[in-house]
Amino acid sequence: MHTRLFHAGVLTSALALLVAPATAFAQLAAPNSAGAAIGHVHINATDLDAQKRFWTTLGGIIVQREKLTLVQFPGIYVILRNQNPTGGTVGSTLNHFGFLVKDFAGSVAKWKAAGLNWEPVVNPQVGQGFIMGPDNVRVEIYEDKSIVMPMQMHHIHLLVPDPTAAQKWYGQQFGAVAGTRLGGIGVERTKFDTVNVPGTEITLSKTTDSLVPTKGRSVDHIGFEVIDIDSFVTRLRTAGVKTDGEIRSSANASGLRIVYVTDPWGTEIEITQGLKSTPPAKP
Repeated sequence: MHTRLFHAGVLTSALALLVAPATAFAQLAAPNSAGAAIGHVHINATDLDAQKRFWTTLGGIIVQREKLTLVQFPGIYVILRNQNPTGGTVGSTLNHFGFLVKDFAGSVAKWKAAGLNWEPVVNPQVGQGFIMGPDNVRVEIYEDKSIVMPMQMHHIHLLVPDPTAAQKWYGQQFGAVAGTRLGGIGVERTKFDTVNVPGTEITLSKTTDSLVPTKGRSVDHIGFEVIDIDSFVTRLRTAGVKTDGEIRSSANASGLRIVYVTDPWGTEIEITQGLKSTPPAKP
């Protein structure tokens, strides 16, 4: 009897190990006390197939949800839309977004072999670099050997004239927690102001440059998934935040409700309810 229980326990544990990575790969983070977590970044693609090739080479998995084309990464979706962008990420309020990788050297070697445009950062204390994707979408990569998955979402980097004001705004509207990070993940270089929501860090750099809003650019907007979009938007409107219209059902996927707002510095934000129910692809 004990032997049978032991073998059953071993089998159950083995199955859990097989299932857990797939679940972790697909799952958006649990929401914070404000009911929000990061959901997606949205790409305007000149060539949809080129964007698909880039993101799958980087490590994502394509998921088709009715008319929505998503690329699944641990902690976030990259949503692809066939629309010519007005420009790349550099020059907009969203300069780039970034991922962590467990095996930096191996990942970089694979990406170089695939012909991706790798831009190394000279930093002997940490693996770090950039990749410029189609439509000039800039993606930063950091090494973190402690992560469970081979790759996961890390940050969205915004340029703003007043990082403290941006910390306050994202804290008030999305429950984001203010903090700081040393550039290079623990390496004492640039000190960044940050705000954190489940699933990502929003990195805030001070700038005096004149930057364009994200709407229409290659990264058109970022998205937060919320538990209760009606009460969430009511609270935003009470705080004086304007929406682009009424909450509505997405024309691209059933079971998905959406509305847009724009932060005071020009980054467009889609608020969704139902993105988390997207059926996961098998890694």
